[in-house]
Amino acid sequence: MARRVLAIGECMVELSPAGDGLLRQGFAGDTFNTAWYLRHRLPADWTVDYLSAVGTDALSDQMLGFMQACGIGTAHVARRAEAAVGIYLISLQNGERSFSYWRDRSAARRLADDPVAVARGLAGASLVVFSGITLAILPTSGRAALLAAVAQARSNGALVAFDPNMRARLWPDVAELQHWVTAAARGADIVLPSFDEDARVFGDASPQATIARYRELGVGCVVVKNGGGMVEAWEGAAHRLQPESVRVVDSTAAGDSFNAGFLAARMLGLGLAECLRQGADLAAQVIAAPGALIVPIAVARD
Repeated sequence: MARRVLAIGECMVELSPAGDGLLRQGFAGDTFNTAWYLRHRLPADWTVDYLSAVGTDALSDQMLGFMQACGIGTAHVARRAEAAVGIYLISLQNGERSFSYWRDRSAARRLADDPVAVARGLAGASLVVFSGITLAILPTSGRAALLAAVAQARSNGALVAFDPNMRARLWPDVAELQHWVTAAARGADIVLPSFDEDARVFGDASPQATIARYRELGVGCVVVKNGGGMVEAWEGAAHRLQPESVRVVDSTAAGDSFNAGFLAARMLGLGLAECLRQGADLAAQVIAAPGALIVPIAVARD
């Protein structure tokens, strides 16, 4: 199978504080952030592609140009003339971020409309990455179609990584959120949850409870992120890592970059302990700088 990653989801226009009341325009989104950092962490002989949909307006053109310029393939990003790209604004307080969104006309809501195109994007992928946000923005039929396509790719040999990334505001109710996150996790090889979200949505009392719940679904590798706290993981046995303490400038993309560092190391054949270390190392670099996307330094090796 080719050395190829396919990330699936929504890239948005990011507006972030630039000082003096000004805003900086960028492009970001959870799975796109992971794709960006995977591109930086994987060797040049790996391909990193994005599967999504955008409009035909100028901002959509700029977004595609940005993806291509940073080495992320756009052959599987559909164009929708009747739609546009979503926009979000970051507000920061003491390094913690909150968001305001404008995404009602987002073309990415239709990324799973064409099952033939989705299957074509998944064909030959060695790693497939998607998230709870990917599912949340889709209609019910789109969620079912996407999970079926991912299941087929998995049966063809792809490794499937899923970040539950639960945003309650995107779902009609908690029960539906729980249903689709559970369905996606059942079809994944690696699940990368954040403990605060799983505690809030599923009532998990501890990271170990989160691991146990995903293990019961048949997930072979579970990595529970916990902000600056202990990362708890399980793959045949329990593993843990305490990330180094760093001053948080902007926590945007902390989890997305951890995912990328972890998955890049995994695809290069490294052991779980080293995968955790590289995930934490990359996330530490990202939260120490403003914005979702930074150019990280090369991975530190022993």
